[in-house]
Amino acid sequence: MKLKTHRGVRKRFKVTAGGKILRGHSAKRHFTGLKASGRMRKLKKVTTVSPAGVASIKQMLPYG
Repeated sequence: MKLKTHRGVRKRFKVTAGGKILRGHSAKRHFTGLKASGRMRKLKKVTTVSPAGVASIKQMLPYG
């Protein structure tokens, strides 16, 4: 039986060729006027998932 990919995880995370998992930052959609421009600029960047969350995300992405 084929394993199913978790669609929410597939949308939000990307696995690199080296096996790292990338994610975007939250808090970018609304109330942005209250946040400093430097903070908003940092939120645009993609970052890696912390080691504590890698195992659970890889389990939800069986083919990724």
